[in-house]
Amino acid sequence: MNSYSNYKFIFVNGLHRSGTSVLYRLLSLQKKCSGFTNTGVPEDEGQHLQSVFKAAKYFGGPGKFGFDRGSFLDSSSNLISNINREKLFNEWSKYWDLSKDFLVEKSPPNIVRTTFLQEMFSNSYFITIIRHPIAVSFATQKWSKNSLEDLFQHWLICNDKFKEDERKLTKTIIFKYEDFTSNHSEIVNDISKLLKFQLLIPTKFEIKDKINDKYFELWDRYKNSFWTKRKAQILINKYEDKFNLYGYSLK
Repeated sequence: MNSYSNYKFIFVNGLHRSGTSVLYRLLSLQKKCSGFTNTGVPEDEGQHLQSVFKAAKYFGGPGKFGFDRGSFLDSSSNLISNINREKLFNEWSKYWDLSKDFLVEKSPPNIVRTTFLQEMFSNSYFITIIRHPIAVSFATQKWSKNSLEDLFQHWLICNDKFKEDERKLTKTIIFKYEDFTSNHSEIVNDISKLLKFQLLIPTKFEIKDKINDKYFELWDRYKNSFWTKRKAQILINKYEDKFNLYGYSLK
């Protein structure tokens, strides 16, 4: 019988529309790794393939789950037990190739659950991708129907939670989506150092650059429109300094 103690776990973290899917696919294609494929659930996300904890949809879904503190899980969660550890591993194992050394899972709410996952599986690696709040917010808006302000606030809540938890993680790396798409070889090398094996990028694997541009254009129109420019300025005044701490700007 396979035991979770025989494996290394890679958890991919980042908000919806932050680039987690392309990163997850790249990791899953490595010879040493196994991810979920053809599961029939959205984006093959592990949150939908288990019954130990609730998926983001129970807390409002994309752009909303972070507003419900019930979606947060940490190392003090009462869900942490040997029974739940075995149950979670067994439920996910149905979709992993257990002949591989590294088992990969990706779900957006991981970003507010890292210390919980580390407590569940101590031999875990956390690879976190962060993307410009303008791009994440506009891209998520079609699902959440939230206002831009709500989505900016949600971005901060979730990334602030991760920032708080990050110092408690033993094997972790965080980088920007913009760096990953513009200079993926450097990021891939950094991930390789963390995992202690060299990641290879398949010949036909495509990592698109400049995807943010269309969202920046939407933001420019929002800032300059007669109907919304006052709202845009209010958002800039309120959130610019907070986003600057992450290396991003609304200006």
